[in-house]
Amino acid sequence: MNRYPLWKYALLLVALLIGTLYTLPNLFGEAPAVQVSSAKVTVKVDPALQARIESTLKEAGVQADYVQFDGSSIKARFGDTDTQLKAKDAINKALNADPAEPTYIVALNLLSRSPQWLTALHANPMYLGLDLRGGVHFLMQVDMKAALTKKAEALTGDVRSMLREKNVRHAGINREGNTVQIAFRDGEQRTAALGLLRAQIPEVTWTPLGDGSNLQLTGNLSPQAQVAVQEAALKQNITTLHNRVNELGVAEPVIQQQGLDRVVVQLPGVQDTAKAKDIIGRTATLELRMVDDSAEAQAALAGTGPVPFGTERFIDRGFGPIIVKRQVILTGDNLNDAQPGFDENHNPAVHLTVDAKGTRIMKEVSRENVGKRMAILLFEKGKGEVVTAPRINSELGSRFQITGAMTTQEAADTALLLRAGSLAAPMDIIEERTIGPSLGKDNIEKGIASVTWGFVAVAAFMCIYYMLFGLFSSLALGFNLLLLMAILSMMQATLSLPGIAAMALALGMAIDANVLINERIREELRAGATAQAAIHAGYERAFATILDSNVTTLIAGLALLVFGSGPIKGFAVVHCLGILTSMFSSVVFSRGLVNLWYGRQKKLKSLSIGQVWKPTPDATESTAA
Repeated sequence: MNRYPLWKYALLLVALLIGTLYTLPNLFGEAPAVQVSSAKVTVKVDPALQARIESTLKEAGVQADYVQFDGSSIKARFGDTDTQLKAKDAINKALNADPAEPTYIVALNLLSRSPQWLTALHANPMYLGLDLRGGVHFLMQVDMKAALTKKAEALTGDVRSMLREKNVRHAGINREGNTVQIAFRDGEQRTAALGLLRAQIPEVTWTPLGDGSNLQLTGNLSPQAQVAVQEAALKQNITTLHNRVNELGVAEPVIQQQGLDRVVVQLPGVQDTAKAKDIIGRTATLELRMVDDSAEAQAALAGTGPVPFGTERFIDRGFGPIIVKRQVILTGDNLNDAQPGFDENHNPAVHLTVDAKGTRIMKEVSRENVGKRMAILLFEKGKGEVVTAPRINSELGSRFQITGAMTTQEAADTALLLRAGSLAAPMDIIEERTIGPSLGKDNIEKGIASVTWGFVAVAAFMCIYYMLFGLFSSLALGFNLLLLMAILSMMQATLSLPGIAAMALALGMAIDANVLINERIREELRAGATAQAAIHAGYERAFATILDSNVTTLIAGLALLVFGSGPIKGFAVVHCLGILTSMFSSVVFSRGLVNLWYGRQKKLKSLSIGQVWKPTPDATESTAA
C-alpha cells in the first residue's frame, strides 16, 4: 500500500543528484577577473589573442587561475583584487599601444570560483542582479529631435526620387528644420505633385503655399507619425544596445525603456564605469557609398594630387587607402538582414536584404553604376572604416550578395559587422550610478540569512509539532530549496533581492502542503483507520486540496510574470518555480521518505506524528508516539 516502485526511488535519487550538482556552483562565490573584448567592430577576438594574454601575464609575473576564450571575449580569473589590478595594467599596456585609441577594452569583472569540472558539466551559478553583484547603472536619454530630423532628411530623398520617377518637374527641394519644401514654377506641376505625394506618403501633411511663379509645397510629419518615429527610434536604440552589450559577453544586462524617451542600462559585475561607457557607446553606423576610381582619385592615392572635391579618403580593411564619395546611398536603417552563405559557384558570400526604400534606391544606383565599386563603411566614434568594397556586376534588388576572395569565417565576420546596427537617434547619459561589490556582498549575506533563518524556524516548528513526520516535511522543504536553486541555475536566471524574497516566501508556502497532509493523516487516525491506511488516505485525499491552493497561487504569479517588469518579474519567476517545485517535493519526495521508513512495517501500530486529539473519550483509540 505504502511502497514506491524502484523506478520512483531512482527518479528521486536522480533529481537529488541533479539538484545538488547544479546548486553547488552557487556556493563557491565569485573571484576578481579581467575581461578583454574588442573596442572596434572591425577587430576580432580569437584564440591567438588568448595566447598573447597568457604570455603577457607570464612576463609580468602574474599568476592567473585560468585564462579562457568564450567566443566573444577573453576572461582571466585571479585570486585577489591586487593581482587583478596588476594584470589589468599589464594587459592594457601590451594590447593598447595608443591609450587614446584603444584596440581592446580591458575591463574589471567578476567570475565564479566554481571548479573547472563543474563548468565542464555546464553547471554554472545563477547570474546575480545589480543589487547583489554590484555594477553600473546608466539612465540614457534619446535625442528625439535628432530622430525627427533624420526622418525629415530621409523624406527629402524619397520625395526627390518619387517626383523624378513620375516626371514631375520642380524648381528645387530642400529641408528647413523638419519641413520639406518643394518649389514649383507652374500650378499644374504642383497639383500633380500634391496628388502623388498625398497618395504615396500619407503620414506627411502637404500644404500648398505661394502664388504666381513662386509656388511651394511644404510637408510636415503628422502628430501621429511623429510619435511613431519617436517610438521606433527608441525601440531600435534598445535593440542596438542589446546587440552590442551581448556581443561583449556582459552577463544578463538589463536594458529597458523608462518613460517616453529614456532607456535604463544596468551592467551587473562591471566595476569600471569608464569601460562601461565604452561598452554601451560602441554603436556603429553603417553607410553605403560609391567608390571614386577616377584619375584624380588615383593621383590622390598615389600622393601626387589632392583628394577630389566631394570625396573622402578612408582605409579599406584588406586593401589599404581608398577614395569614397561623400554622397550616402543607403544607411544601416535600410538593411534588414546580413547572413553568411555561398554564391552559385559555392564560394563564401554575404547575403544582404534591404527594405522597400533601399530596394528602390539600389535598383536605380546599381543600374547606373554597373562595373563600378560600392563601399560599405562602418563609422565608430566618428571614425569610418571600409569593411568591403565589392564591384557591382548587375542591377540589384531587395536581395543581393557580396562575393570575392574571402573565407567562410571572413564572410561570417563581415555579416556580423553589417548586422551590428546603428542608433536611430543619439543618446546622452543623464545619470550614472556605480554599486560597489561590497554593498552587493552585504545584500547577499542578509538575503541568505533571511532564507536560512526562515528555513530553520519552519523546520523547528514542524519537528516539534509533527515529530518524525515534521522531520520528513523539513527534509522535503530542503529538497524543494535545492531543486529551486538548481532550476534557476540551469536556466541561468538573474537573482536579485526580490528573487530572494520570493525564495523565502516559497519556503513558507511550500510547508503548507505538508501541514495539510499531516493533518489529514491525523484525521484518519482519529477516525479509527490503521496507521498504514491513514498514511495512504492522508496523501491521496490531501492532494486535491494542495492542487487547488497551488493553482490559484500560480495564477496570481503568472499575472505578475506577464504584466510585471523589472524587480516584479524577477519575483514572479522565482515565485512560480517555487510553487511547482514545492508540489513535487511535498507530495512525491516526502511520501518517498515516509514509505521508506514505514512502508515495510506490516504490523505498524503507531506513527510519530505528534499528539492525535480524540473527539470523544470512547472513540476508537489510535496510538501515536
